[in-house]
Amino acid sequence: MRGVLLAGGTGSRMWPVTRAVSKQLMPVYDKPMIFYPLSTLVTAGVREILIITRPDEQPLFRRLLGDGGQWGLDLRYAVQERPDGIAHALLLAADFLAGGPAVLILGDNIIHSAGLDRQLAELTEVDGGLVFGLPVADPRPYGVLDFDECGAVRDIVEKPLVPPSRYAVPGLYVYGADVVSIAAELTPSARGELEITDVNREYLRRGRLEVRLLGRRTAWLDTGRFGDLMKAAEYVRVIEERHGVKVGCVEEAAWRAGLLDDAAMRRLAVPLRASGYGDYLLRLLDGERPARPAAVG
Repeated sequence: MRGVLLAGGTGSRMWPVTRAVSKQLMPVYDKPMIFYPLSTLVTAGVREILIITRPDEQPLFRRLLGDGGQWGLDLRYAVQERPDGIAHALLLAADFLAGGPAVLILGDNIIHSAGLDRQLAELTEVDGGLVFGLPVADPRPYGVLDFDECGAVRDIVEKPLVPPSRYAVPGLYVYGADVVSIAAELTPSARGELEITDVNREYLRRGRLEVRLLGRRTAWLDTGRFGDLMKAAEYVRVIEERHGVKVGCVEEAAWRAGLLDDAAMRRLAVPLRASGYGDYLLRLLDGERPARPAAVG
C-alpha cells in the first residue's frame, strides 16, 4: 500500500505568515508539522509516499525530508499547481499508485491515538473505502457523518450549516485500487474543487465504504488556523513533558517498524542532540527495545 501526503494549498487562513513558508513546514512544538502525518503513514506500514506540494515550495520539502532513505522510506514528490481540491491529489498520484490501494492523509492533520495506530498497522488490504469518524464540538468545517435510525451511515455531508451529527471525518482516508477512476469521474463542487467527500459518498453509494468510529482516547488536531496551531503545539508539549514520549517522531516510528536498526538510529540522533531531540532517540536505544509490528505494504 502506498501513501499520498497532501502538503499543497495556499494556506490562506494563516496569511500573512504562510505567504513566505508552507503551513506544513511550520513548527508544531518541536517538529515540523509534516512530521506528524508522515509518522502516521509509517506506523500504518506505508513505505512509499508521494508528497504533493506547491511548485515554489517543493525545494524546501526536499531539503527537509530528502528522499526518505535516512528513515528507510521512499519519498517522492509531485506538484499541485492550483488548490483544486483534496480529491485532485489522487489524480496527480495516478502514476505513482499504479493501480494499487492508497492511504491519503492531509499534511495539516495531527491524529494521536494508540488505537488508531493499531488499526492502521493491521491493515492488509482494502476493497473499497475506509474512513474514520470522530465526535467534535463544531463539525461544520468538515465532512460530517449522517446516521439513520439504526446507527448506520447513510450520507456524508460536506461543511453543513446544520450538521446532522457531531461526527466529523478527519483527514485520513484508505482506498482500494479503483480510487483514481472514481476521482476522475467527479464533477467540481460549487467552489471549483474536487471534493474528497464526494469520493467517500461514491463508495458509500456502491455499498463499499467502511466507517470506523473513534473514541475519546483519540486526539485529532486540525492545524489550519493560528489558534488551532497554538493549541496543537501545547497539546504536544504537555504529552511529551508529562509522559516523556514524543508525538509524531518519524525516526522512532521507523525504528519501531524495523526500518532502522540501532546503528542507523544512533547516526541520526547524534547531530540532533543540541535541541534535545537526539537525546530522546538515544534514550530509546539505551533503555527500550522496540516492539516491531509486521510491515504492511
